[in-house]
Amino acid sequence: MLQEFKKFIMKGNILDLAVAVIIGGAFKTIVSSFVKDIIMPPIGLALGGVDFKDLALILKEAEGEAAAVTMNYGIFVQTIIDFLIIAFVIFLVIKGYNKMQKKKEEAPAAPPAPSNEEVLLGEIRDLLKK
Repeated sequence: MLQEFKKFIMKGNILDLAVAVIIGGAFKTIVSSFVKDIIMPPIGLALGGVDFKDLALILKEAEGEAAAVTMNYGIFVQTIIDFLIIAFVIFLVIKGYNKMQKKKEEAPAAPPAPSNEEVLLGEIRDLLKK
């Protein structure tokens, strides 16, 4: 069973998937920082100095040591923007890949090699010229 598991793990598709998941996680972190630190501050400033992570609907006020119960819709909005940026970048990557594949398909193929008859006729022609 250990040998079978080792074969399964060492397949190319599994390794490619593992690399994609790791790079995807790192990319998500970059996009999250981009949205939180670059995009949201100007949007918040344009909306009158609103910080999206502070936007929340209070469902129950804090009582004593019990914290308030809130619905943090600002963080949700920020997460949606993260998702839209990631989806758009993936769309661009797939679009570029498809365009590259289409160019490969459209590239003219090498002409087929001449048949034996054509080769013989060419040799006869050359001999008659001499």
